[in-house]
Amino acid sequence: METALIILTDGLVYASWLFLISAGLTLIYGVLRILNLAHGSLYALGAYAAASVVLVYFDRGLWPLGSYLALLGAALVVGAVAGPLIERGLLRWIYGRDPVYQLLATYALFLILEDLMKLVWGVNPYYAYKPYGLLGIVQLGGIPYPGYSFLLLGVALLAGGSLYLFIHSTRIGRLVVAMIHDPEISAAMGVNVPRVSLLTFTLGAVLAALGGAFTAPMISVVPGLSVEVIVLAFAVVVIGGLGSLEGSAAGALLVGLVRSLMVHRIPALELFAIYLVMAMVLLLRPHGLFGMEEVRRV
Repeated sequence: METALIILTDGLVYASWLFLISAGLTLIYGVLRILNLAHGSLYALGAYAAASVVLVYFDRGLWPLGSYLALLGAALVVGAVAGPLIERGLLRWIYGRDPVYQLLATYALFLILEDLMKLVWGVNPYYAYKPYGLLGIVQLGGIPYPGYSFLLLGVALLAGGSLYLFIHSTRIGRLVVAMIHDPEISAAMGVNVPRVSLLTFTLGAVLAALGGAFTAPMISVVPGLSVEVIVLAFAVVVIGGLGSLEGSAAGALLVGLVRSLMVHRIPALELFAIYLVMAMVLLLRPHGLFGMEEVRRV
């Protein structure tokens, strides 16, 4: 029983981390129809910015619990600055182009951002661990867990709930849904497509940076952080279905639980199990668990 509880808890915490990253990726694809290979770099930018802010924050002896607001602020700033710059500066020139051009352009952006982060932060690791220990240890069924893990779970639930309400309960959200279904008809009906595209990409960038910011206290922030993240994020959105936020949540939960089970039972198969699940889902449902078949325009 205790082992099952550990597996479930670890799986939920890992799934919350995956959801924060993959939700932005699938939202961007759903509206803009672009597979953004630089999405992992936005995650890494959020992690680096958050680590830098937290280190300065504690050096000045400020209120410790306020560091969580500092993490949130760093993520919002990264998303609000990097999102519009990338969307206006690059992506708007490649909308509707062949997917190969889009992949090459976003891959080039990924390489540029990787080198830019090395120029700004160097190649040495950043350790912003202090927020991780502030919440102490939580006893769950007699098993000690760091309280910060549940904060990450809460951030994912809050972000997912807010995103759901934004999409389904606001006028702008309904415009986003309309563009997901048919951007050409939406434009013909008077929707300001460039503005909605900018808002969508910025929101996706904020989600990626949010995942990086709240992960920073749990890891050492080092160059190359974005590579593993983007691979896992693609696995999640492919399993859930490209463009489906519900699929992103389901894919993150499935991957989180499978990965946790393998870590505790057969550690050597941790990554293999994730991609085995992806292969099996694609064999049974080529468009993912919640994905819909798209009509290809020629």
